[in-house]
Amino acid sequence: MAKRNVIIIGAAGRDFHNFNTYFRDNELYNVVAFTAAQIPDIDDRKYPAELAGRLYPSGIPIYAESELPKLIKELEVSDCVFAYSDVPYQRVMSVSAIVNAAGANFILLGWNETMVKSTKPVIAVGAIRTGCGKSQTSRRVIEILMEKGLKVVAVRHPMPYGNLVEQKVQRFAVVDDLKKHKCTVEEMEEYEPHVVRGNVIYAGVDYEAILRAAENDPDGCDVVLWDGGNNDFPFYRPDLMITVTDPHRAGHELKYYPGEVTLRIADAVVINKMDSASPEDIQIVRESIEKVAPMAVVIDGASPIKVDNPEIIKGKRVLVVEDGPTLTHGEMKIGAGIVAARKFGAAELVDPRPFTVGKLSETFAIYPNIGTLLPAMGYGEQQLKDLEKTINNTDCDAVVIGTPIDLNRIINIKKPNTRVYYDLQEIGNPNLYDVLDDFVKKHGLVK
Repeated sequence: MAKRNVIIIGAAGRDFHNFNTYFRDNELYNVVAFTAAQIPDIDDRKYPAELAGRLYPSGIPIYAESELPKLIKELEVSDCVFAYSDVPYQRVMSVSAIVNAAGANFILLGWNETMVKSTKPVIAVGAIRTGCGKSQTSRRVIEILMEKGLKVVAVRHPMPYGNLVEQKVQRFAVVDDLKKHKCTVEEMEEYEPHVVRGNVIYAGVDYEAILRAAENDPDGCDVVLWDGGNNDFPFYRPDLMITVTDPHRAGHELKYYPGEVTLRIADAVVINKMDSASPEDIQIVRESIEKVAPMAVVIDGASPIKVDNPEIIKGKRVLVVEDGPTLTHGEMKIGAGIVAARKFGAAELVDPRPFTVGKLSETFAIYPNIGTLLPAMGYGEQQLKDLEKTINNTDCDAVVIGTPIDLNRIINIKKPNTRVYYDLQEIGNPNLYDVLDDFVKKHGLVK
């Protein structure tokens, strides 16, 4: 029987994982290409032979998603596998229509074909959209488990934008590891909050190899914590699935792929940001949970903020810099920086758009609804330079940094600035401590 030609439609994350777990050694298929979207400058390269395995001695080319109809015809493609996240259902089915119109099948792989089983108990943290608060929830889970005397190793959803062979398995234990692995701003936003707290976190490309390394971490491992990306469902089979929701985007939990999947498979659901959301929007989220995950434990939560120096904000015209992906494909209109600016009495939020340069101008052209916020885009050296120049160009009194990293460490901000910090705070009962207490007892982890 002839092999079926396949294109995997992705964004340098789930697509590579689906290939590694389902297609890499599968004699029935021939993956002829990946396509790339969401992330700048990742098309026009290859998934390398060193990672692609024996069936692909030349590697696999990566093209722009815009070339999909032409590629399907020229490469005689039978099946296209959609494999990226935080996408509205209308967009998913629009891609499906493009694929079907070109004559190919449109496929979504489920968790049974793609989740890797661990030898350690696994807790997974996911969300219904980018920017709900997965990372702060993961940090809270780790804090509680550490209080119980357990060693937790975190594994982060992939963001491999550099040399894929070098990024096969990455371990981050200290801040210097971020430089060693040539991390982008987007990667640092996820890894740095862990390592500054003394947690080990892994990431990379080959997630079975990463899991085996995490299970055998030199500092020890009692529990693996999956720290999800975007609104994807886990790469590892979880023993406890925690899904974070966001009432600032009420209703999105049932409108975005694959966020609804993460909600439907949840054992516990966190309703985050209740301190800054309306009661009406909180109720919409509660009703969605009751509809699709009625057996899940529901935890009410808030994201209280603090800043290094409130006086830098009070009465000033401020530029707010927020986490990039949350503003772009996450479509958030209010982040920690905005909440801090309002809370501490900013006189005005300055619109950065008249002052953007280079790649940041392109970002606003692609995502015109970002508004009066500046995404901390830093996928490459040029974007970092453009971010630095845009901030320093902007006619403002001060800068409010709402990203999870120390931005001053990587660019030279010449204006007065202050960082915003935020952590998950549960409200009442049930809470994460209750859920994790049950988990620890169930898996015989009591120390």
